[in-house]
Formats: sequence, C-alpha cells, structure tokens
Amino acid sequence: MIAVVGAGLMGAATAWQLARRGHDVTLVEAHDIGHRHGSSHGTSRIFRRAYADPFYVRLTGRAHEEWRELENDSATPLLRTTGGLDLGATCDPHALAAVLAGTGVPHELLAAEEASERWPYIHFDGPALFHPDAGVVDADRTVAACVRRAVRHGAQLRVGVRVEGIDVRGKAVVRCDDGRDLTADVVVVAAGAWLPDLQLPLPLPSFTITQQQVFHFRQRRPADAWPVLVSKDASMQVFGLPSGGDGGPRPAVKVAEHDRGTRTTARTRTGVVDPASRARIGAFVRDRLPGLDPAPVAEATCLYTSTPDEDFVLDRHGPLVVVSPCSGHGAKFAPLIGAMAADLATGRAAPHPRFRLGRTG
Repeated sequence: MIAVVGAGLMGAATAWQLARRGHDVTLVEAHDIGHRHGSSHGTSRIFRRAYADPFYVRLTGRAHEEWRELENDSATPLLRTTGGLDLGATCDPHALAAVLAGTGVPHELLAAEEASERWPYIHFDGPALFHPDAGVVDADRTVAACVRRAVRHGAQLRVGVRVEGIDVRGKAVVRCDDGRDLTADVVVVAAGAWLPDLQLPLPLPSFTITQQQVFHFRQRRPADAWPVLVSKDASMQVFGLPSGGDGGPRPAVKVAEHDRGTRTTARTRTGVVDPASRARIGAFVRDRLPGLDPAPVAEATCLYTSTPDEDFVLDRHGPLVVVSPCSGHGAKFAPLIGAMAADLATGRAAPHPRFRLGRTG
C-alpha cells in the first residue's frame, strides 16, 4: 500500500497518478478537500513556459501534456490558454526569447510600441516577450478532479485526519491523530508548508515559509482579453493573470508580488493581508495596468514554501518520498509532479539530481 500525505495540488495529483496505474493508495488530508489553509486553493494559477532555465522550459512542455491528460481523464477543463507576457526593466526579454528559441517554444519579441497596440490596457516602457502557450490553471477544480478520479480509480480517502509523524521500521508507519495509524510500503509526503513540522527521519532543506498576499482588480472593460503577465524591475517582481471566480462575478485580474512575503509557519500564519503589500500593488496597478480599476475588489493570503535555490524537492529515502514543488512556481507542474512522484514511489525512476534532498542546505 502507498500512503499519500496531503491532498493539495501535489498530493492529489500523486494519488490520481498512482491510482490510475492500479496501485493501492490511501490519501490522507488534515482538512477538507479544497481547504484554504495552504497553497493549493483558488481559481487562478499561472501556467507559463518562459523560464531563463531551459531545464524548466522543457518541464513545462511535459507538464502541458499531463494537464491535457488530466482534463481528458476527469472530463473537466482545468487549463485555459491566454498567452503570457514578460516585461519590465530587469526582465531581459531578449535572453528569455533566446532560451525559448533554443527549446522550440513559440514566442514573439515585441517593441514597446507593438505591445502597446496589442494590449492598450497595459503600460509598456520597453520590449516585451509574448508566448502564446501560457494560461491560467484553476487550482480548486484541479484538486477536486484529482481526488475524484483517484477515488474512482480505487484510492481510499481519509479526510480530517492530521499526520503527527512517520516512523520507519522496515515499512513506514504513519501516525495519525485519530489513532488509526497506517502501515505502508511507501509514504509520499506532500504536506506543503507543514512538511517541516512532521519531523521526518531524514534531513530536509532549510525551507522558508512565507505568507503571500494576492489582490483582484476589476477590469475597466470586461471584453479585454488579459494575458498572464510577469513584470520584473529593480524594486519588485509582480505577476498578474485573469482571476476567475476569485475576483467576483465581473471580469477581474489577480495581481501580486512574487518576491516579498512575511516569514511564518503553517501553524502560525495570521491570514491577515499586509497593508504595505496592498499599497505597493495598488500603486503598480495605477502606474502599469491602466485597464484595471486600482481599488481591489477581493484579496486573500496563501503560503509559499521555498528552498534556498528555488528548485523543487522530489526525492526518495527508503520508504519515504518527499514532494515539495515549491518556491512559488510549482503549481503549473502539478500533474507532472504527480507522475514523477508516482515513479519514485513505485521504483520506476530515480530522483533527478536537481531535486535531491542533499543538494542544498
């Protein structure tokens, strides 16, 4: 039996991938499915292929295939293609274009005037990179679809059960707060920000947990087709994307800082939006996104779990598989991470060197 701890995006995707392959799976979740206490809730997450690192660009191609496979299996639309923009004084769209050209990803390098003609509701003060494969993932639907299909494929589901620790005695024993411990051949730990609290019998990286803020701004013209966007300059990194249902009944755009957050833990986060972040993002919207009303119509918090090098953790030690695709850019890979974690759990593949536990402090 394979136990999966955590039914967020990564744990749910892993349970789906394992169950559809015919394995005996039990998925354990401390809260309700689709809860809002971690990193996997909401109707809008970015899918994009524009990385400066060819390694991740290639992974996005594989992830795109797995998204379509999950959509086919679940009969649920999850990834909506909008196209994506990279812009800003420190973005270096020319370098990004060179990487995408080298990996065969369609893209356009646009001067500020060209970009402004196409997206008059965004302010451009320099060149921008556009790639048409970017889009928006619905995290809520994805978690629900993965869990639903995992159960349909035979997985067992234990909800409202908190894992207090995992002991390794040949097999792995998952200690649960309801007294019904699980003995498993393999345990996949996909606990997100709760991972450092589990006191696993193996060395973990020095994860940094931060509470992030996101804000939703109403479109001035509902018919405008907003792409995903990433803006980088010397003072801040900002991302934006269509909000989906989180922005309310009228079309809105989600805008947030990527590079700032309040240090916290999964247990001590406040859930209170930082007013300084609200002020910075409001100013950014006024200056750079004239197609949006600068007064937010909704706001929320979530958690980032980050490694020092911003690479993921996907590794196996004995009967334990640790899954932490994190650092604020993991959601786009969810169904692929599920496949990679399933391969580790069943011995079909070895960990990639970049994702091993011991490669970073």
